Amino acid sequence: MSRVAFLTMDSLAGFVSYDQLVLDLLRESGVIVDEVSWRSRGVCWDDYELVVIRSPWDYQQHAEAFLRVLETIEGSQARLLNPLSIVRWNIRKYYLRDLEQQGISIVPTIWLDSPRVTQLRNAFDQLGSDELVGKPLIGANADHAHRLFRGSEEAALSEAAAAWAGTTALVQPFVPSIQSDGEFSLIWFEGQFSHAVLKVPKAGDFRVQEEHGGNISSCDPPSDVLELAAECHEVLAERLLYSRVDIVRLPDGRPAVMEMELIEPSLYLGFDTGAPERFAESIRRRLLL
Repeated sequence: MSRVAFLTMDSLAGFVSYDQLVLDLLRESGVIVDEVSWRSRGVCWDDYELVVIRSPWDYQQHAEAFLRVLETIEGSQARLLNPLSIVRWNIRKYYLRDLEQQGISIVPTIWLDSPRVTQLRNAFDQLGSDELVGKPLIGANADHAHRLFRGSEEAALSEAAAAWAGTTALVQPFVPSIQSDGEFSLIWFEGQFSHAVLKVPKAGDFRVQEEHGGNISSCDPPSDVLELAAECHEVLAERLLYSRVDIVRLPDGRPAVMEMELIEPSLYLGFDTGAPERFAESIRRRLLL
């Protein structure tokens, strides 16, 4: 009988996870599935055929420790999905720069190492925008993300600079369509498009995550948005078990990649009736390889 681990965190309190939908399907088909926190000690990873990274949504707090755990898993008899090489590439948001160099349209971005307040003030002119959003090089769940305005008080800029001290921040112009039209998230299994959702922040906010009050709904992505997501997957050297591309529209109407999530994205399995089975079947196929 096949045995699979879903890598998670000590507690998902305060988070929205849809993994139970696929866990039930796998167990019904005879697959043993354990949910294992990445912080758990003494786990025998050799007991598993697959370890699927699913919801370790606190990894960004101790990224190097998280990577060491993944190294241990990849060195065991279990197969890690997605693989460590992809995690290493995707964990630092420099991957956006790589995508851009491959001709992929991304939200305009500048990279600031341990930025000072003066650099943040200059960023408004560099990006030609009166509103900016910045986040750390390694981050998730909008942790330490800041929205800044050209007329922001010194205290707001200082708070952002303090949050990004000792790391690299990526700073982007605020994209107004996020509030009016929303952000598209397109989910793929084994290199094939599965389903999509549209995420709109609550009034007055810029964060689209459910945990921050964002509104999520299923959608059929526009053709140009789907084409851009497909172009992102053409850059990858392999067909990954799962992937998610987040796309917004720039002021000129062009779609642009906000993020390409390959480590532990929410797959929004509850927003498409066929999605849990498609994901379960993808895992079953990997067990046969």
